[in-house]
Order: sequence, then structure tokens, then C-alpha cells
Amino acid sequence: MKCYRWIAGLLPTLMICLGQPCQSGFAAGQFGPTADDSSSRADATRVIAVRAGRLFDGKSDRLLEDQVIVIRGDRIAEVGPAARVSIPPGAEVINLGRATVLPGLIDAHTHLFLTGESGGRYDEQLLKESWQYRTIEAVVNARKDLEAGFTAMRDLETEGAMYSDVDVRNAINRGLIPGPRLQVVTRAISTTGGYPLEGYSPEVPVPTGVQIVDSPDEARKAVREQIKYGADLIKIYSTHRFRFTPEGKLLSIPTLTLDEIKAIVNEAHREEVKVACHAYGGEGLHNCFEAGVDSIEHGIDLDDASIQQMVEKGIYFVPTLYAYENEPEEDLRATGGKTSRARIHEGSFRRALARGVKIAFGTDVGPFPHGTQAKEFEYMVRFGMTPAQALRSATSAAAELMSWQDRIGSIEKGKFADLVGVAGDPLADITELERVRFVMKDGRIVRNDIK
Repeated sequence: MKCYRWIAGLLPTLMICLGQPCQSGFAAGQFGPTADDSSSRADATRVIAVRAGRLFDGKSDRLLEDQVIVIRGDRIAEVGPAARVSIPPGAEVINLGRATVLPGLIDAHTHLFLTGESGGRYDEQLLKESWQYRTIEAVVNARKDLEAGFTAMRDLETEGAMYSDVDVRNAINRGLIPGPRLQVVTRAISTTGGYPLEGYSPEVPVPTGVQIVDSPDEARKAVREQIKYGADLIKIYSTHRFRFTPEGKLLSIPTLTLDEIKAIVNEAHREEVKVACHAYGGEGLHNCFEAGVDSIEHGIDLDDASIQQMVEKGIYFVPTLYAYENEPEEDLRATGGKTSRARIHEGSFRRALARGVKIAFGTDVGPFPHGTQAKEFEYMVRFGMTPAQALRSATSAAAELMSWQDRIGSIEKGKFADLVGVAGDPLADITELERVRFVMKDGRIVRNDIK
């Protein structure tokens, strides 16, 4: 109830843009608030010094001891050992004691417009909730994710709420609401019969969670439309339905044809926009490699040829491991106890990691509660990553996937002052990231529970 009372005060402003693309004059993916009030001008000259007992810079394998981060406005001005970095006179000092400070975390696969899909809410959301109501839910979810330490995210489609994610992104950038820096997909793309809602009478028109295309020309036009209305990247569903053979092998049914995916990738790349491909395995996955997508989302069933192509082409893998650990019983029933998507996924992840595939942290949060996605770190480490590798996947590696490595992803001079803090040592216990105690974005404190 506390979150909904808070959001009620913002409704008059939010309703300006909800449901249609907001003509705000903001470029897609623009950073930071642009409000011109006196408090914002004062923030530009504000100097803060953060004292960190330990620091993970986002690029290394170890923690640095006794560090100072000097922040001017929304940027890091200097960082280094306390013995070398002088705290400017008059600076506000934030002493985090022996806490570990890290770059703001990045979740490269989220769904702000989903609230408990795995509990059977998907049909209800699309059929009974307006785009405006779902946008309010997304605003609440964005705040939860930010307070959990995720200062940047790729939000991979609105699931039927059209271009409302553009409005949420713009409202965050304008400083109207709190939330992570966002890259948004808008509608995503699949084919007739390739996405819910499904199972309704042909006589009953129902919405669908994506934009439907059934030819290369329609696919190309969909990309143009989505970019026109504010998409920062394009997402496609190259597989949708799946089943298990009696032997327990996972079979994934392709959706888009190779020509359709090529049209999408060609058009997106002409606009300098990346393409994310949802795929489990099989023909649909290989079509994405041949077409030249930029990332594979989930990639549950990666064969050796798939892994080799990802290495050769530099395609990122966004595995979303934890999401599938929530669904083992359904798969075990389907396979007679032989296997599950989670166990197939574990094997794919281990092989991809061993072969040097570039891996970015992503969780698929939305079907499970927002603000809890740091659980993904535990599974990445359990399945073979070192804690430092897992941390880099959610900082410098994810920033590179988003082409924002010049601005976020590490604690360096000139980067945005996006920081998180935990009480313990995440290189010794990666689950420390599930207990974030300090969050700063743009040099402004979001929360500080470190005493």
C-alpha cells in the first residue's frame, strides 16, 4: 500500500503520456533528468566523497581496500586509495565503513510490465488491465528494481501495453519518477500463432503480447514503426512452442523464417539499433545466428555449433537461469522425471562459459517479483562462474552489451555516479548482492541502510 500511495501523487503528471508515445523531445535511451529547477542546478555543483572500505571496480578480479570516490554533480570525478585522493573542502562525506562498494548493477533482461505472470496473471493483465493501470504497475516495479541496486536495465517488451515503456523511460530521464536507466523494446515481434494470448475462440478477438508479422516486408515495417515510437532495441521471438521427446530431448518450434529475421536485423542495424533474440534451440536459434543478431536471450538448448557461432560472431548470451529454476515440476512431469529446462539450461551455460562466450547478466524478472532478481548471481556461480565473473556480467559486460560502456558499468573517472553497497564481501559470498544496503544513481542517494 505504501508504494501505491506514493504513486498516487504522480498520477496527474504520468497521465499526460500514458498509453501513447510521449512527444517529449527526448532521444531514445537519453540519460538523466533534465528538469531546470533550482534544486537541479544546485546538484550540478554538489561535491560528494564516498569512503569505501572495499571496492569492486567492475573490471577486476579483486577488491580494492580503503578507497575514496569523489563525485561532482552526477559524475565520478576521481577514484583511488584514500592515501592518494584528497577530499575537496566542503564536500559531503558518505562514510560506508567496511562495506563493499560496486558499480550500479545492470539487468539486461527485465519485464517491468509483468507482475506475477507465472501465477496465471498473464491473461488477466492483457484482458482486464488498461495500459494506464499497467504503466502504474511498471512505475512501482521500476522503483523496486532501483532500490535493489539495479541502476540500469534493458526492458524487453511491454507484453501488450504498446509503447508505454517509452513513457516510463522518458519520465525517469526527466526526473519525474525514480527508476533505473532504461533501454526499452516496446512491442517485440513474432508471428501468427507464435505468442499469447492463445486458446480463445476464433470468434473472440483478443490482444496479443507482441507485434505480429508474417512476411519480410511486414517485419521490416514493424522495426521502422517501433523505432519511430521510441524503441532503443528490437526483440524477436524466433522460437515459441516447445515439447519434450519420449527420450527427454527438448524440441523448440521456430516462428519467424530466416528471411523475416534477416529483414528485421538488416533494418535495425541500418538504424544502429541492436536486436535481441528469444530462442531456446534448434532451427529458430540458428536462424538468429545466420541473420546476425546481437544477443541470445535464454538459449536453453545450445549445441556445440551454436556456441561456436556465438564465440566467432561476438554474440552475447543473456541466460536468465533463475527464472527456469522456478518451473522444474512441470518439466519433470512432461519427461517422466528424466530432465527439465533448468537442467538442460545448466549444461548449456556451463559449456558456453567454458568456451568463452560473452555473458551478460539478465533475469527475466516480471514473472517473479521485481526487486528479487539478484538471486540470479547464486545460480551463475553455482553453475561455474567465479563471483568476480558474475559481478562483471552485471556491470562492465552488460554495459558493453548496451553500448553504454563509456558511461556506466565500472567505477571510473567520467562515468555516471551509479553505486551500490553491501555489508559483506561478494567475492566470498555472492548472495551479498541479495542484501544491497546502499544505492546511488546520478550522485543521488536512493537508499542508505549501512550503519
